Amino acid sequence: MELSHSTVDRRAAEYRDREPLYPVERDAIETMPAALSAGEFGRRDAQWIVRWYYRRFLGEYPDRERREGETRFRENGFDEVRAAIADAAGADDAGEALGALVALEGVDVPVASAFLFFLDPEAYLVVGEREWAVLRAAGELEEPYPDPPDVDDYLAYLRTVRSVADRLDRGLPTLYRALWRLWGAAPESQG
Repeated sequence: MELSHSTVDRRAAEYRDREPLYPVERDAIETMPAALSAGEFGRRDAQWIVRWYYRRFLGEYPDRERREGETRFRENGFDEVRAAIADAAGADDAGEALGALVALEGVDVPVASAFLFFLDPEAYLVVGEREWAVLRAAGELEEPYPDPPDVDDYLAYLRTVRSVADRLDRGLPTLYRALWRLWGAAPESQG
């Protein structure tokens, strides 16, 4: 599998045309960065990001794990959530930003990466097994998906996706959409 300009553009267009969450994701990418950075968001906005991480799989994510993660996140006090997001927004690097977010209940590195994605979609990309498998099938990552990834794994992934996006002159949201749609073509997704 090759990640070329035409492949990324075609698959990202498929995502826009076929993925049911695209309209709300597009709106969130347009509005959430400013709201999160300014602290002008509500509890439901933060909960939406956690729900989005799990529910973007449209029922393919194990329901028990999804409910557990969402429930654990709701146990955080809203002041704690606001402080963690503010710390992530003001962090000097991705590792520091992740550290602020994973201190919250129900937030592991993948969920924290979703917060970073909506905090700054041109600087961060959400990580999950699908995105990782496609990058690995394309020869961009060597190791199989670490389940779950730790901060160092995410930093390696982030360097890779930024490099691919730069090489293709595409933004990270476009790359995300293409990776999501390419997942079925990745050998690891075939079982």
